[in-house]
Amino acid sequence: MGTSSGANFHQQPPSAQGMLPPRHGSRPSGPQTSLSLASSEQVGSPDMQEPGSNSDPGHDSATESASSRDTWPAEPNQSNGGTAAAGIVSKAVEKEKEILVAIKTGIQAFLHPSVTIPQGRLVEVFLYKRCRNIACQSALPAEDCRCNVCASRNGFCNLCMCVICNKFDFEVNTCRWIGCDFCSHWTHTDCAIHNGQIAMGQSVKSSIGHLEMLFRCRACQRTSELLGWVKDVFQQCAPGWDRDALLRELEFVCKIFRLSDDQKGRVLFRKCVDLIERLRNTPADSINSRVILQALQELEMDSPKISENEDAGRLITPQEACNRIAEVVQEAVKKMELVAEEKMRLYKKARLAVDACDRELEEKLREVQELKAERLRKKQQVEELESIVRLKQAEAEMFQLKASEARQEAERLQSIALAKSKTAEQDYASIYLKRRLEEAEAEKQFLFEKIKLQENQKPTPPHQASSSAGGDPAQTMMLSKIQDLLKNVRSMPAKSEGH
Repeated sequence: MGTSSGANFHQQPPSAQGMLPPRHGSRPSGPQTSLSLASSEQVGSPDMQEPGSNSDPGHDSATESASSRDTWPAEPNQSNGGTAAAGIVSKAVEKEKEILVAIKTGIQAFLHPSVTIPQGRLVEVFLYKRCRNIACQSALPAEDCRCNVCASRNGFCNLCMCVICNKFDFEVNTCRWIGCDFCSHWTHTDCAIHNGQIAMGQSVKSSIGHLEMLFRCRACQRTSELLGWVKDVFQQCAPGWDRDALLRELEFVCKIFRLSDDQKGRVLFRKCVDLIERLRNTPADSINSRVILQALQELEMDSPKISENEDAGRLITPQEACNRIAEVVQEAVKKMELVAEEKMRLYKKARLAVDACDRELEEKLREVQELKAERLRKKQQVEELESIVRLKQAEAEMFQLKASEARQEAERLQSIALAKSKTAEQDYASIYLKRRLEEAEAEKQFLFEKIKLQENQKPTPPHQASSSAGGDPAQTMMLSKIQDLLKNVRSMPAKSEGH
């Protein structure tokens, strides 16, 4: 890991209160943005603030924001070029300021339409007078820190940036960041490991000659013990972690204590490795934060045994031996009570789960029976419908056959009716013509007889008869009508035969 395990860190007297595990704080004066990377509430006092969120998918040291991958150049705080640049930026319009700040910081979020930052703050970010982290926006140096790091690095913010790599990210409540108990500066765990800032050293709390894993802050060159820090982080933050976050945090602890030479560090390392294997091979629902807290309690309970093993070489008084035995017995009783309580809780939970499964199984069986009965009923209905459909189809075929026969019969009758109507018309025409012919013959005969009778009653000389005949117009007209009628009667049979 690049750790110089042979380093000898000497522990300074600890402060009244150590660096608390990272968690969210509040900063009312920060800019309110809708940027999804981080909210403005992530910045607060050093004891309450840590960048980022551990609920997001984490990676190794590559999880920092893309906007913070390049460290800023260490330029002099005051120069003529800086004054000229300040004048140029001050005269620029809002969009130009955003573009200039985005180019200089490499953070594209300054150009996001939903991010609104006052123009004065943009100028301060450009001039290294304000933190370039949009979620922080603290005035620099943060909290008026006068250490060498804050004084010599332009744009460095001790509230959200790593002392070693000058980068920030958006993770909180995590072992990814280590805070100094004295100067409240933050360092990436990976950066500290790779640069030898985590190594074995002498702690004030430990006995003479006992070494443990310590963290040396690059800002103040003081050391902080890591075992208690890990316990605090897990006790305060583990309840809010999901399975993936828990795996990541355990992997960070394994990185820190991998090269530990003291027995407590090795025990913690082995427990973390065992928990990682359990997490990877156990369903997610069966693992919760209480497992981690129980493991930490077991580590604390094992501390007297570890100390006893370390001090086995020296003689102790009977009273001290009795006290140690009493402490071990009390711790064992507490441990047994905790284990019994946990087992009882798990048993009750399992019993409730079994009862719920039995009830659910009974309900499912009832539902299956109902579904079977419903299926049988539906099947019977389908069979009835199919029989009705077949019957209706047979009826339809029968009616169609009858309709075809009726249609054929109607066509036959229609053809017969047409033939008979034509014959009837011809018969009627012939009968009618015969009647007219007979009437005409009868009328002709009648007229001839009448003419004969008249001729017989009045004999006249031929010249008088011709004159009288020519002088009687009625008789002439009657004769002409008779002749026309006879012509018509003679011509009509020929026409009827033509039809």
